[in-house]
Amino acid sequence: MKNSDSQIKPDTSNKKLSGHSIFFALLSGILLFLSFPKFGLGFIAWIAFVPLFIALREVVSFRRALFLGWIAGFTACVGIIYWITYVVVNYGHLPLYLGLMIMLLLACYLSLYIALFAAGIVYLRRKVPLCFVAPVLWVCLEYVKSQLFTGFPWENLGYSQFNNIFFIQIADITGMFGLSFLIILLNTAFFEIISERSKKAFALAASVLLLWSGVYAYGVWRIQQVDQRLKDAPAMDVSLIQGNIDQSIKWNENFQKETINIYEDLSLRHPAVNGGLIVWPETAVPFNFQDENDLRHRISEISVKTKSWFIFGSMSYASGREKTEYFNSAYLLSPEGDIRGKYNKVHLVPYGEYVPLRTIFPFISSLAAGIGDFAEGKGFYPLTMGERKIGVMICYEGILPEAARAYKNAAAELLVNITNDAWFGTTSAPYQHLSMSIFRAVETRLYLVRAANTGISAIVDPTGKIIKQTEIFKKDEIHGRVKFIVMPTFYAKYGDLLVGVSFIGLIVFFLWSLKGRKRNVRRKHTGSN
Repeated sequence: MKNSDSQIKPDTSNKKLSGHSIFFALLSGILLFLSFPKFGLGFIAWIAFVPLFIALREVVSFRRALFLGWIAGFTACVGIIYWITYVVVNYGHLPLYLGLMIMLLLACYLSLYIALFAAGIVYLRRKVPLCFVAPVLWVCLEYVKSQLFTGFPWENLGYSQFNNIFFIQIADITGMFGLSFLIILLNTAFFEIISERSKKAFALAASVLLLWSGVYAYGVWRIQQVDQRLKDAPAMDVSLIQGNIDQSIKWNENFQKETINIYEDLSLRHPAVNGGLIVWPETAVPFNFQDENDLRHRISEISVKTKSWFIFGSMSYASGREKTEYFNSAYLLSPEGDIRGKYNKVHLVPYGEYVPLRTIFPFISSLAAGIGDFAEGKGFYPLTMGERKIGVMICYEGILPEAARAYKNAAAELLVNITNDAWFGTTSAPYQHLSMSIFRAVETRLYLVRAANTGISAIVDPTGKIIKQTEIFKKDEIHGRVKFIVMPTFYAKYGDLLVGVSFIGLIVFFLWSLKGRKRNVRRKHTGSN
């Protein structure tokens, strides 16, 4: 940067931000939004931050850097999570203006992370080159966003590369954050070439390109290695059933039989080979399966008729100390129709499946009647399917790396994601949801099968390649084969080690910048040059 040696100064100037700075911040936000599905293309992410870096080039004020970063972040977040308005208006029965306010408030919160990213760059760039500070700072902030207040890892930057099959292979070492790091790093290289065009800038670009090429080469080699391992691996037939049940009638008792009829017909039309696996989506069974009734018997008979293992979503309940607890569950039936396991969803969606802060603010409990109130499961424990172990992730859990890692480390050989994305309508959310789930297969080198009520259902192999998938809002079924391989991964064993290194690096950068500022203060007071 030409102004990379400028110190951060108090914002005492009356000079307003230039129009071109605001324009470039807005442009960066638009490009970032267009990096994600269903409207965007992943390659745009590799240049999306260049306009923001240009906007920050002449900025020395911490406050103005925050503002420009917030503009970019807010623009991007509105484009990415606009679907929240659709959900709360159509299914939360809120007026449109209130739905917009809720979405905009969340966008404002998420924008703070990009604002801090911009401010951190301006603060640290005097002592630390942009190519070092930007990727490290981004990874740290993205991790905090993914964990704070139960976490919101929705469409973190690395997920934009879900269909970039060669580059996502690095996720079995670094996780998704490695892709985020690489994307920001390449953005800094492009910016340095544009802004300086010096030998130093071109040397930096060459180094980054070399690293980029290394990641690509690793992807080519790793895909070949996985494919070779899959050739002779034991296999199983799977059938994924997409009932396309309208959310407005899903829990209406008058439609229970019709719902079961739809799923039963799809399951028996082309059943899996004996000993195969049938998967229905989250809460596909619109009643408590543990209750004895005719519908339960019909569902159990599907396993018997097809001689297949059977996973489906249903609510369940258990007596607690003070009240009855309800769970969002997945059942596993054997080919004989017996219950062989049940998984209760661990990571619940706040204000969607439970009410947080009820112990601090008791009046909030009154909200539970309108939005649902489930209890948490005890942990990510695999279900045993004969000689195999499978890890079940319900809905939102498909975007959580820690869930897939827990299953991998517990010797699971297949990941099953069941979800109900009917809430999202035809917005970009179903496409975004699938794009994130794909990374769980790469991180663990396991097949992932995904059954969604209204789509997108899919079979994903251990390289992240989508073997088959459905369209949204269509009654459909997918038939295919999954294979079982035992292939350890660095990421499954050690987790987000890159994040830990990034935090250490950020602390070092901060302390180094403080040391430089103290030295400058001493020189100022002593009058030395």
